[in-house]
Amino acid sequence: MHFGSDFAWQRISPEIPDYEFMFGYYDRCPWDVSGKHHLALQIPVLPNRLPQAGENALVGILDGRGGWEPLVETKAWCYQQGSMELFLKHRPDCFVYNDYDEGDGKMVARIYQLGKGVVGRYERPIYAISPDGRWAASLNFSRIPRRGYSYACAPLDPDWYPQDLEGDGVWLINLLTGEERLAVSYQKMLEMHPYPCVLENKYIWLNHIIFNCDSTRILWLFRSLYTPQNWKRMWQTFMYTSALDGHDVKCSLPEAYWTDMISHQIWGRTPYEIMVDANWERIPGGVRIMVYDDRETPFRARKVSDCHGMRAHLVYSPDGRFILADSYPDEEGVQTLALVHGDTGKWITLGKFLHNAPADQIEDKRCDLHPRWNPQGNVVTIDSLVSGKRAIYQLELSEAMKRCEEA
Repeated sequence: MHFGSDFAWQRISPEIPDYEFMFGYYDRCPWDVSGKHHLALQIPVLPNRLPQAGENALVGILDGRGGWEPLVETKAWCYQQGSMELFLKHRPDCFVYNDYDEGDGKMVARIYQLGKGVVGRYERPIYAISPDGRWAASLNFSRIPRRGYSYACAPLDPDWYPQDLEGDGVWLINLLTGEERLAVSYQKMLEMHPYPCVLENKYIWLNHIIFNCDSTRILWLFRSLYTPQNWKRMWQTFMYTSALDGHDVKCSLPEAYWTDMISHQIWGRTPYEIMVDANWERIPGGVRIMVYDDRETPFRARKVSDCHGMRAHLVYSPDGRFILADSYPDEEGVQTLALVHGDTGKWITLGKFLHNAPADQIEDKRCDLHPRWNPQGNVVTIDSLVSGKRAIYQLELSEAMKRCEEA
């Protein structure tokens, strides 16, 4: 089933007719703190389109050995990022997931306790949770025109700018108390924008909020385009960062560094280090893993590794020793997953996976590998189409780490 792997990958999601399995994005952990329960979504097999309202998903847990326990239904899920289902650090037997409350007519994040069911909620949907488990970041999913990264129950906002620039933006939720506050408003972002003239007559939105390693800063993408109904008419990207209290807001990487040169971003292994996959030479196979210090202006990037030379989702291991780096499908439809040594830049291939999808599949229905570390840093899971349907696969990494260190 695997396309060119020297390692013993295992499928950990079951085979159920008319359904497939996924977790979602790469910048988050699907396990509980013990590493025993792995969150996942059971989703319906759909024709060549995105999910519609009423086509719900089941949130549940995998045991890593093929066992599956469906727990609760959600109206809010998408192919690229799932339902943002995540375990809570301060309540280890609880996880959150996004949903739509029909009674209140709004997006929320529900709290599910194992063995009991839904026991509470937060009044905004969750996008990411800080490593210390205290904070969650939130945004307005109705403003995301790329619908493969939003929800059918959050219809697209028709206004090109939010009606209240001071009252919307990046939100923070205190997971211990439920208190929420606006960390950085759209108005502040516009004031800090390096060349605001490019935003005239454009639709603006936010996406991809990520906390740094010590839970003191966040980064996010501020994007704009002329026609929100046709997002393939390329957007522009400006990456912002700030402290959690909303001060020290800066546009860390403006559009000039992005178009066709960067596809993914994440915090590195120190509080101010940011890692990107960059092809600043614009040559085939020229994508490198680069890091820079967010405090430096202008920034000075350092190469970590050439790796496989393709665009990749990048994520450090919990101890900072290794990086997982996947790729989009190549000309033959093959996705590569690599393990990279964080200090030497040497790397090995963990597997090559055939993206077994129709040639005319719409872009946001694709299945990226989205590699995720377990809390102990010795296991990775991915989502893959190698079986013809989305499924979740797992690899224990001790042998691979040994080979990478000896490469």
